[in-house]
Amino acid sequence: MSDKKIIAVVGATGAQGGGLVRAILADKSGEFAVRALTRKPDSDKARELAKAGAQVVAADVDDAASMRRAFAGAYGAFCVTAFWEHFSPEKELAQAAMMAKAAKEAGVKHVIWSTLEDTRKWVPITDTRMPTLMGKYTVPHFDAKGEADLIFAEVGVPTTCLQTSFYWDNFIHFGMGPKRGADGVLALNLPMGDRKLPGIAVEDIGKCALGIFKRGKELIGKTVGIAGEHLTGAQMAASLGKALGQQVRYNAVPHDIYRGLGFPGAEDLGNMFQFNHDFAEIFCGARDLAFSRSLNPALQTFDAWLAANKGRIPLE
Repeated sequence: MSDKKIIAVVGATGAQGGGLVRAILADKSGEFAVRALTRKPDSDKARELAKAGAQVVAADVDDAASMRRAFAGAYGAFCVTAFWEHFSPEKELAQAAMMAKAAKEAGVKHVIWSTLEDTRKWVPITDTRMPTLMGKYTVPHFDAKGEADLIFAEVGVPTTCLQTSFYWDNFIHFGMGPKRGADGVLALNLPMGDRKLPGIAVEDIGKCALGIFKRGKELIGKTVGIAGEHLTGAQMAASLGKALGQQVRYNAVPHDIYRGLGFPGAEDLGNMFQFNHDFAEIFCGARDLAFSRSLNPALQTFDAWLAANKGRIPLE
């Protein structure tokens, strides 16, 4: 690895981090080597990455000393948090601050911070359009990440803030896939009305991140957004139906109904979809498709992602 610049990847066995690790490993003639950071270096996923050629290192985003060691000697670092593991925006902020400081102390030349909008810039907690959550957030899993953008800037580590999009993989793993109604017809239930939602194959986030590192200093200090396509719920339902070989209708669920569904995070996601709906032009505008494809020429469309993954979508 000595002749290549090392990229240290937080969450290397997770969705975004794993995608970047695999992208670097697949780029055989590239300038980077990968250091895969994980809390569980003995896990099956970590062993698979090591077997594929990654340097696997034990690191914990709640342990400052381990992060400093993990970033030592690295040219770049990909920093990400995992809100859905703990549902704590305060923990995300603390972890972001810890990663930023560790990267600064290690002399990392380029950090990519995987972030999202702080929605309170558009919907302050005094706004009655949607409920305030956890006392001071509109969309907790967005807002803390967006707030943390400032931390990286204040610490002074060279950073690109990467705004991601709705994972199409949520149709597989997050219970958002089509549900069969009493009439036997599958329905895609999303509270997006007729507005477009930027979406992406999670594997493509890592490939886009590699594209950012390859640009060198060009995107340092900038906030960039990525998406594979901007699609309405009706368009997604039509593509799902074609891929699955059966009818999938789109059910535009009211935001209040979605917030009241009762599963963990329902209010957060209900507010997220309302923000995406009410500010669709801004949200889509921040995620330019041509720019995304310039970072990752192999960027998948929704139809291409479905062709490869339709058999993994659980149909209830």
